[in-house]
Amino acid sequence: MDGAPARASGARHARGGVRTNMSNSHNLPKDPRPHTLRLRRLGIDTHQELVVYMRQDCHICRSEGFAAQARIQVTANGHSIIATLGKITSDLLGHGEASLSESAWRLLGVAEGSEISFAHPPLVESLGLMRGKIYGQRLGTQSAHQIIHDIVAGRYADVHLSAFITACSGRALNRNEMVALTKAMVTTGSKLDWGDQPIADKHCIGGLPGNRTTPIVVAIAAACGLTIPKTSSRAITSPAGTADMMETLTRVDLDVPAMRRVVEQEGGCIVWGGAVDLSPADDILIRVERLLDLDSEGQMVASVLSKKIAAGATHVVLDLPVGPTAKLRTPSDAHHLTSALRGVAEAMGLHVRVMLTDGAQPVGRGIGPALEAHDVLAVLRNDPAAPQDLRKRAIELTAALFELVLQLSARDAMAKATEALLDGRAWRKFEAICMAQGGLREPPSAAHTHPVLAAHSGLVVNIDNRVLAKIAKLAGAPSAKAAGLEFHTPLGTQVEKGTPLYTVHAESRGELAYALDYVRTHPGVIRLEADA
Repeated sequence: MDGAPARASGARHARGGVRTNMSNSHNLPKDPRPHTLRLRRLGIDTHQELVVYMRQDCHICRSEGFAAQARIQVTANGHSIIATLGKITSDLLGHGEASLSESAWRLLGVAEGSEISFAHPPLVESLGLMRGKIYGQRLGTQSAHQIIHDIVAGRYADVHLSAFITACSGRALNRNEMVALTKAMVTTGSKLDWGDQPIADKHCIGGLPGNRTTPIVVAIAAACGLTIPKTSSRAITSPAGTADMMETLTRVDLDVPAMRRVVEQEGGCIVWGGAVDLSPADDILIRVERLLDLDSEGQMVASVLSKKIAAGATHVVLDLPVGPTAKLRTPSDAHHLTSALRGVAEAMGLHVRVMLTDGAQPVGRGIGPALEAHDVLAVLRNDPAAPQDLRKRAIELTAALFELVLQLSARDAMAKATEALLDGRAWRKFEAICMAQGGLREPPSAAHTHPVLAAHSGLVVNIDNRVLAKIAKLAGAPSAKAAGLEFHTPLGTQVEKGTPLYTVHAESRGELAYALDYVRTHPGVIRLEADA
């Protein structure tokens, strides 16, 4: 397609009887070449979306007929990506310049000043398969692989991703389709191999603020001899992911060789999954799924299990919180998801144990990276003031892992997990893992705090997890590591008028004010049953 404008131009000259004056060729621009533009870095973060920026009056835009939001193949140094066009109408870019979103810079692997060329992208044939799914056709192994392969290659615009997610939303995927999608998501990324030994893992589907059991589970399990190479995610729409929390304590962006070194040395790790390229389609789909506010049972199953299989896990405990403002709101929802997870896991040769847990209220006291880290450290250090609900849940999940991997009885598994925490082995193992990953530091504290007080006395009878999470995010979490909120009044607490229900933490006065403004318009986040 790069040559199309030149051929058209030559045809016009021929028909008009005009010859090109080659003696004036020294006046033509030489840098960059006529069919390329030179890259300038503007530092625009579009998360995972690949975007190329060109001037409105760019000669290539006009010659190729590229309109804003067009999909363009961008090539440099023999590597190509498909990016969405954003047009610049000011002098932010000079003539002969183009720019890329930060995600596109990373994927294309070019340096500032490099020359890039442009073309209309080839036809994405899997879009036809995606449209077939919209009209009720079933995904097979091959069609799922083609779609996921093109998604990972960046050939789907956000509008295409939205269409695919919508077509698979609700319970639109049957068991065979879930298996096909899971396999496709595993095979389009890296897969870790730890040999023939059992590899333990634990995963929570999320949706419950403060439920940061993973570091405690990893520490206890590794201290007791299990191999547990844990890859965790960053927050997408929540106040903190496990990777965000761990980043306040140690380094999490380890590559595969560094991850292997830590696991071989300590038996476990807690690293960011995005750094090791495991099931990369999952991160892309989740980003758009959250923007659409769609929870797809089939895609959740494929998402969870593909990450576990790609990380090399053989035995996984799955934590499914159930509650009126959790991700799973009813026992019926939990039953359907449990059945799907077990069925697909069995088809993929993965041993799983599903735990339905209480999702009616936050776990622990902290909501936000550093605040959750303080809770985790308190539990591991056996601090008497540590949140007992977090401690109890972490022990129960670890015990379930011991039952699954070591074939222990429920009683022996609980005793083993509890003893490893109480005698300090779990804390020593956690310290060692953090030191192997890059060192252990204390999490930061917020510069600004403000308690939210009870308007009247009464009994705490309902807590809106989603609104609490929203307040923590408005305070700056997870980007501001010390931001979030500290939760004081679990269900069943009797409070007096003026008692702090929760305390908002922020790193700046502006973020604190922003969060408190939202609090004023949402007074019922913690509902009190007034005293008679």
